[in-house]
Amino acid sequence: MKSSLPTAKNPLILRYHRLMDAFAKSDDERDFFLDKVEGFLVYVDLDKGSEELEALDKEIRASQGRYALIPKMTFYEVKKFMEGFVHEKIYDIDTKEKLLDIISAKEPREHFLEFIYDHLAELEKWQQYYQERSRIRIIEWLRQLNVQFVFEEDMDIPKTLLEKVKRSLFETKVPKDIGGARDAIFAKSRTYYSNEALNPRPKRGRPPKQVVKVEQEPQVTIDIYTQVPTVCRLFLYIPDIASAASVTFSAKFETEEHLLSTLRGSPRHYVDERLAALSERLESLRHLSTRLAGAEKFFGTESKVKPAFYVKPPNLKDVKTEMLEDAESMKVDSATSDVLPKKRGRPRKEERPEEFVAQRRRRFSIKKVSQIKTKKKP
Repeated sequence: MKSSLPTAKNPLILRYHRLMDAFAKSDDERDFFLDKVEGFLVYVDLDKGSEELEALDKEIRASQGRYALIPKMTFYEVKKFMEGFVHEKIYDIDTKEKLLDIISAKEPREHFLEFIYDHLAELEKWQQYYQERSRIRIIEWLRQLNVQFVFEEDMDIPKTLLEKVKRSLFETKVPKDIGGARDAIFAKSRTYYSNEALNPRPKRGRPPKQVVKVEQEPQVTIDIYTQVPTVCRLFLYIPDIASAASVTFSAKFETEEHLLSTLRGSPRHYVDERLAALSERLESLRHLSTRLAGAEKFFGTESKVKPAFYVKPPNLKDVKTEMLEDAESMKVDSATSDVLPKKRGRPRKEERPEEFVAQRRRRFSIKKVSQIKTKKKP
């Protein structure tokens, strides 16, 4: 390493998810380098011009010891990754046999990812397993390089203060707030060199109460580098990766969107399982609310007070036409009511005819008349 280069006054602040992506994409055609002075990543992009590539090669050869080549995953390591996940996290026998057949066939990584993304129940377990195993692998590699480091995603320092620490990485005299942040960074860096960092074990004792876990994206700061050579500036690798889901475990796919668009040769969109369950619950709630509203109308229990709502004033032209139509309909009804027969059935109260009440007859007396006497003939 060049003697003219400054020395960092605190451990290097690295992006864990960025390193995870570089480990996944490093292959025979792609080279990634880690700068051990300031912590930036260099990606040897073959699409650049030949002059830029030659200048970068001279810079890397001249400053031996400054840049560390990120190791490439062999076929054996890739297979071990997938087999470990199948044996440790898959409990269904049919699914386990299907995945083992895929691993033993051609192009296992791509077909393995295709099968996992088709089964949403296994996708979350795979992302968690891949993140844990990659973390152990990256920590082992950094410990072999004897690099003091911390992962920015693990820090609880405020964003503005962490940016100040990055700007004053090579300064000896710093304010008190930056000095306190440096002490916290040193304390955190020691945890990566403990045995628990490589062998994480569950805590003993009584398990904590089950609380709904709120997943929050880590707040990462901007990239601040002051010791980047001019030759390496075109090859800086600074993708914006905030979660393990964005890392595809395959060098064939650049991003998760690229992977989803090429699965089974047709475009598709990945729907989060939690969002799908939430939408189903909302739909069931809407169905129940409509059924309850119908029950209230049926039993007559709906509230008498109705909410006020805005009624648009009617147009005068429409009112006139309605009045004319009503007048014409009344004339037609009056004309046809005398001709057409009425409907059968019991009439309504309003349409019933008046009942006929017979008048009481007067009492009469029979007059007695004297009998007429006729003379008898001789």
